[in-house]
Amino acid sequence: MTKQTPLHSEHENLGARMTDFGGFEMPVQYAGIKQEHNAVRKHAGVFDVSHMGEFFISGPDALALIQKVTINDASTLEPGKAQYSAMCYENGGIVDDLLVYMLQENEYMLVVNASNIEKDFDWIQSHHDMDAVVEDRSDNMGLIALQGPKSVDILQKLTDTDVESIRFYRFEKGIVSGQEDIIISATGYTGEKGFELYVDIEKADIIKIWNEILDVGEEFNIEPAGLGARDTLRLEMGFALYGNDINKDTTPIEARMSWLTKFDKGDFIGKERLLQQKEEGATRKLMGFEVQEKRKIPRSGYEIRDNYGSKIGFVTSGTHSISLDKGIGMGYLKTEKAVESEKIFIKIRKDQVPALVVKPPFLN
Repeated sequence: MTKQTPLHSEHENLGARMTDFGGFEMPVQYAGIKQEHNAVRKHAGVFDVSHMGEFFISGPDALALIQKVTINDASTLEPGKAQYSAMCYENGGIVDDLLVYMLQENEYMLVVNASNIEKDFDWIQSHHDMDAVVEDRSDNMGLIALQGPKSVDILQKLTDTDVESIRFYRFEKGIVSGQEDIIISATGYTGEKGFELYVDIEKADIIKIWNEILDVGEEFNIEPAGLGARDTLRLEMGFALYGNDINKDTTPIEARMSWLTKFDKGDFIGKERLLQQKEEGATRKLMGFEVQEKRKIPRSGYEIRDNYGSKIGFVTSGTHSISLDKGIGMGYLKTEKAVESEKIFIKIRKDQVPALVVKPPFLN
């Protein structure tokens, strides 16, 4: 059965086009993807991302458990700081990518992808033999993402917290729209300045926050934005999407996530295989590319070929870049072809369309 977020009624009121995503009925678009995309790049957009999952881990061994199941080094965190990380299987394949928030001493929040909530929770529990409590509070948490150059101006009108001073991957708890204990996090998935607001819906009115953001944001040309714009925005920045660019069959070494993988932090699940792959070298690499012909749009699953017509990889994500007005994408390429400015060809229907390999982000 498809779930609904706490803001579902507001999406209906706004006339959003809805779709099933990660087991949730989510808005794809409101006024249109292009309009929403441009609003985020130039002004502001607000997204309902309440479908994401939130796990709370607490207790004397909370950090030890997180260190065991994730590849980044959570010991570098302090209260009020977050980090991007991932969980891997023993063979190096990615269970999920996620955010780790240190709330206070011995208390953390893990934010996981909607389609992986049950799988991720079971994975952590299956490796949990420590003095820590793991709770899945996904159903009790709502999440609003306010993104764009005007996000500071808009949010500041709704809170006494000095939001401009919250640095990237930092967060504070504050009052927003009169609602208490809101986690105000300077993270995002668009490449723009922005905030994510974590709301315990049993204690706070998320609908009030959503509507006041839209009301206050009206003078700043805010737009409610859906999954369509979220995808075009994240792809312009080269951010990976689980299920497309990363999954159980891809490793962090292949997916340009080596920088996340802290081999010197001690043991963690998948370390041995990832270290072996790093030393031996991966046979493929996730890279970006820009299509060289107008009106040719790459899509997930399309073949990538060399100038002899031989398959050298496949597209994982592709779209028409609204900001650049050209086709862009990401895909896995044989390592020897994963070189910037390498000429490749994307098989789009019957055509072999030329493209150039680039290292994301596509927007600087």
